[in-house]
Amino acid sequence: MTKIYNDPADFKNEVINGFALAYPDYVRQVPGASGFIRSGGPRAGKVSLVVGGGSGHYPSYSGVTGVGFADGAVLGDVFTSPSAEQVYRVARAAHGGAGLVLAFGNYAGDRLNFAAAADRLRAEGVDVRIVYVTDDIASATATEVDKRRGIAGTFTVYKVGGAAAERGDDLDTVERIMRAANARTFSFGVAFAGCTFPGQSGPLFAVAERTMDFGLGIHGEPGVRSDAWMPASKIAAALVEPLLAERPAGARRAAVLLNGLGATKYEELFLLWSNVWPLLADAGVEPVMPEVGELVTSLDMAGCSLSITWLDDELDELWRAPAQTPAFRRGGVRAFERAETFGRYVPPGQAVVAGVADEQAGPESERAAAVVRDALRAMTAVVVEHEDELARIDAVAGDGDHGSGMVRGSRAALSAAEAARGGVETVLAAAASAFGDRAGGTSGVLWGLFLRTIGESLGDVEPVDPARLARAVRRGAAAMKDFGGAELGDKTMLDALFPFVDALDANLAGGAALADAWAAAARSAVEAAVATSRLVPRIGRARPLAKRSVGSPDAGATSMGLILTAVGDVLARHSG
Repeated sequence: MTKIYNDPADFKNEVINGFALAYPDYVRQVPGASGFIRSGGPRAGKVSLVVGGGSGHYPSYSGVTGVGFADGAVLGDVFTSPSAEQVYRVARAAHGGAGLVLAFGNYAGDRLNFAAAADRLRAEGVDVRIVYVTDDIASATATEVDKRRGIAGTFTVYKVGGAAAERGDDLDTVERIMRAANARTFSFGVAFAGCTFPGQSGPLFAVAERTMDFGLGIHGEPGVRSDAWMPASKIAAALVEPLLAERPAGARRAAVLLNGLGATKYEELFLLWSNVWPLLADAGVEPVMPEVGELVTSLDMAGCSLSITWLDDELDELWRAPAQTPAFRRGGVRAFERAETFGRYVPPGQAVVAGVADEQAGPESERAAAVVRDALRAMTAVVVEHEDELARIDAVAGDGDHGSGMVRGSRAALSAAEAARGGVETVLAAAASAFGDRAGGTSGVLWGLFLRTIGESLGDVEPVDPARLARAVRRGAAAMKDFGGAELGDKTMLDALFPFVDALDANLAGGAALADAWAAAARSAVEAAVATSRLVPRIGRARPLAKRSVGSPDAGATSMGLILTAVGDVLARHSG
């Protein structure tokens, strides 16, 4: 169990502050961002590699920021993608003029937030490439590699990419090398006990006594199968055999990682390695500078994973190349210097929200903005009330962070909306930016987009009538669907939202008043959310554990139903 914390909501921020104090010779914290760049700042003319993801995986991300590895690292809350705004700020600080590679594990929230940041950087003229890692063989078959998660193999892919950038390769070459390394990297893991979020009384999943889970995820996802306890020799075989099954033809040399997940002792890892090595040798594998230890952890999870990256001459040279970071040091590197500036980075000033100036806002829209604030208060109250329930539902086949993420996002959105002055668009734009930035993950970017689109559709001048509101909500739902890439039936929040918008349109067309039409549509959303228990997830973190998810509703759809119902109560109070 994670025992050292103050307020669990501040866990990530306090970790970042402590890390910055511990390693000032290696990293500098980016002002206003949850992340770091290497202490010397961006090197002019050098490709910059920025890596990131949720907290809880140290030394991954921040611990490998330095010479010969990553140029920047951005961290979200525990097991939650950083927001697009945070990715943008760290990437902008790390950019040295030769382009950026943004790299992360293949998770929906990371893909959405890093992509949004990349779009913003490209609009400013920065050449940005995205490489996501897909090494986890337990999460999808070899015919669906793009659906595989990124776990400990991210370490090797980042290492060779950072070495290529350090020696002066151009952006095309760094991207090509990282994609080649990813295609030749395979990982498989085993858990002996689940991990526990700071402040929580129990783990995200439990492993029965004298059993072990194979095929776990690093965000607290349980394994894809359970087996009875077995000795180290058999654990080694269970890890090695499926990895060798995907060995490229003729491959012999390999970068091999035996990675501890946070609570397994180094002595146990060394013992296991003594059983893994002979199996590799018997298969004709030549481990090149293997690493045994904690490289990509999962808070206090007990377990380990084995990763193999099959090396060619080019990857071999880059894997062996020197590096100097807080958590990984190899060979001799040139002296690195502490920076007193952040190169090209300019810390953002006062945030400017979308919308017209206060004096141009229409009085009807300003009155409607007061209703928006009440709706956000109701939204915040209902997700706070149901935080534990949402976490429990999400933990069935995911990482259990949906409740905490929605609470963080809703509270931030409400605070921003209460501080904003103007019409509906201004208030919802402020709320959207704050929600996306604070919640992070898939829910953060999608709810931020949803709120922003509704605000843009309603504007700051015209009154908000029922027909305009219904159109705005439908546009928001469509924006969510288009950006996120989910389809109805994929077991996501859309499976509650689209029944709602369809019912709202039908109820209004039938002559119902807005409050009554909304309340009835919200009941449809709640029913649709309950019905997601019959669905099999086809995207996101729950997909690898699809069978476990059947019988349990989707957490995002559940929170959507709760929120729409709470907003309906607000509309009823303001009816007329």
